[in-house]
Amino acid sequence: MGAVNQRPTTSRRPPRLGVRPVDGGVEVAVLASHATGVELCLFDGHGAQPHTTERRIPLDGPHQGVFSAFVPGVAPGDRYGLRVHGAWDPVHGLRHNPAKLLVDPWARGLEGELGYGPATYGHVVDDEGRGDVYGPADPRDSAGQVPYGVVVDEAALPGPDPAANRPWVPWESTVVYEAHVRGLTRLHPLLPPELRGTYAGLAHPAVIDHLRGLGVTTVELLPVHASASEPHLVARGLRNFWGYSTLGFFAPEPRYATAAARAAGPAAVLAELRGAVHALHEAGIEVLLDVVYNHTCEGGNPGQHVSWRGLDNTLYYWHDGGVPANLADVTGTGNTLDFRRTEVVRMTLDSLRYWADVVGVDGFRFDLAVTLARGPDGYSQSHPLLVAAGTDPSLHGLKLVAEPWDVGPGGWRTGQFIPPWAEWNDRFRNAVRSFWLADPARAAHGLPGHRVRDLATRLSGSVDLFGHGDPPLVRGPNASVNFVTAHDGFTMADLVAYDHKHNFDNGENNRDGTDDNRSWNHGAEGHVAPDSPAAAIVPLRRRSIRNLLATLVLAAGTPMITAGDEMGRTQRGNNNAYCHDDELTWVSWDLAPWRRDLLASARWLLALRREHAALRPRRFYTGRPAREGGRVDLAWFDATGTAFDHARWHDPQIRTLQMVRAVDEDAAATPDVVLVVVNGALHESEVTIAGEDGDRFRLAWDSVWERPDDQRSSAIAGVLHVQAGELTVLEPLSLRVYVLDRPDVPGQEPPTTPS
Repeated sequence: MGAVNQRPTTSRRPPRLGVRPVDGGVEVAVLASHATGVELCLFDGHGAQPHTTERRIPLDGPHQGVFSAFVPGVAPGDRYGLRVHGAWDPVHGLRHNPAKLLVDPWARGLEGELGYGPATYGHVVDDEGRGDVYGPADPRDSAGQVPYGVVVDEAALPGPDPAANRPWVPWESTVVYEAHVRGLTRLHPLLPPELRGTYAGLAHPAVIDHLRGLGVTTVELLPVHASASEPHLVARGLRNFWGYSTLGFFAPEPRYATAAARAAGPAAVLAELRGAVHALHEAGIEVLLDVVYNHTCEGGNPGQHVSWRGLDNTLYYWHDGGVPANLADVTGTGNTLDFRRTEVVRMTLDSLRYWADVVGVDGFRFDLAVTLARGPDGYSQSHPLLVAAGTDPSLHGLKLVAEPWDVGPGGWRTGQFIPPWAEWNDRFRNAVRSFWLADPARAAHGLPGHRVRDLATRLSGSVDLFGHGDPPLVRGPNASVNFVTAHDGFTMADLVAYDHKHNFDNGENNRDGTDDNRSWNHGAEGHVAPDSPAAAIVPLRRRSIRNLLATLVLAAGTPMITAGDEMGRTQRGNNNAYCHDDELTWVSWDLAPWRRDLLASARWLLALRREHAALRPRRFYTGRPAREGGRVDLAWFDATGTAFDHARWHDPQIRTLQMVRAVDEDAAATPDVVLVVVNGALHESEVTIAGEDGDRFRLAWDSVWERPDDQRSSAIAGVLHVQAGELTVLEPLSLRVYVLDRPDVPGQEPPTTPS
């Protein structure tokens, strides 16, 4: 098939993939290296209107696997799709079926919903989606049952450039807040109803005030790439709420836009998202996107036929090399994009550059990032994608965060990425949960727990994981993104209230979700009413939340808080709530008194972190002074004030430790010294305060306090100030933070408790 239109031009620039507006029409380029022909299909109508006409335009090619053309008369706002001709030979992985309308992977906007009927499959299936994946091609036309691509002129988008006012928050000052666009704002009482659950809602002053008041510097949004739900969820009346099922790597998810923006079309949806990013930037808050490049929404071998599968199945997807052709799966979703292929790397980098340059985001968290770095010999630190993302001019200086695992062989790679990459630290999560929850639960039954050395390693920046490199220690502690909870798993409030997951509403008979929760219900499963015989455990549960939160905030590294944890959000024991778009997953802003107290504690702790450089190290600790005659930067002591030695680190009976951290690099400046005292035992612990001779510490926070105002009672009791060598008593399962009194330095009073 020859192209019907050749644009008269002297330009020799190779075509750019996608459909791009130019003077007089659009330039079209489609990668389909095994196809014999590709058609651009233009549809009438807009928005949710069904089309009544379709005009098919054959593209010229292939040239190096790409079909292209200049098509006059096509304008921004027009709807389109693709049809691909070629062999139907599924035994060898070729699945070309021109009856199926395909979504352009480079589309900047999408309109319409994905259907789930038999016509959306490339092979013949029944009404339940069952059929022979290696059988004949299905002849039914899928147009109208898959979203339309929409031409968007990104150069004509209204509003300021959101990439022009980036806050550029340094890593050592970064506090990440993981949130879902809809889940964070859907129930906010101060937002107008039309803004709840939307991009515009993120930019509302009430939301920004909460984030700034909490001390957040960086919002990490769960996927906002256009996504689709899995057929098995739709059959059960559910949907993929989280969005880890990508339908378009360049198009924003339209469901999160206001009704007005959706009615105006994809350009307005994109403009609304850009406006939210700009507003957050104006408030000094960065925006990271959680991006899912490791797989797509098309599922495994029996899955739907909506984009990549019909364009170039054997190029885009990783196959196992057998006959009949079978998709490899190291993601747990049924398919894996093949990052051994140059064009898959190219698609990912094009997408990243687009979100950085056009939408103005400040970085990315890469879901199952090990998949993105798998080459012919498995995971590689020097994979072309990792190197390119770290060196690309559009991405330079942006935050790149890896989820450093997948479910394939050799898939756990925490600490094995290279600069400038940071990584989620699952070892931090496990150590903190074990120390504060799983170990006390075992101790309550007379069973041994973990030793304190793992917690100490995590508190001090996880040098065992992130200290490797050339030169050693170059990455620093902030490469470790510390977290106790994330979108998947228990919320922080549920960690202290449930021993077991309660996922029956997901429709999988409670088989989904992890069983390695390291949680502790403190003696009763689930919610405890005020008049329950178990009501006495509720204050201890609240203290355990504060212990978890304080450990996260005070540890060296980059803390990540899950939205709502600062207010005691619950999912009623569901640790895999990905398929619920309702009150189970929406953040509640209706705060009971204890939730308001918890929020005040979270603000207080983050204020302490901001005000003390000793809590925000840029380099790994050495255990030595930074200057001659200065204080050591890190020292560990047991309850008696004795420095830890090898035997103490390996003593399973020790559950109390003291951590002294100092910044003392300038002889002319007063050192900043913070003492963290941890009692992980089920009994009171008498502690001899560590420190140097003459040190006088002020108690800045105690996890026993229900809210920071409770420091007044500590002052009355005479325990607000202590000297090094003085005895004090810590309550069971509690944590204290002391700061070195510096009366000669202004502003050393405790931070003001936010309202």
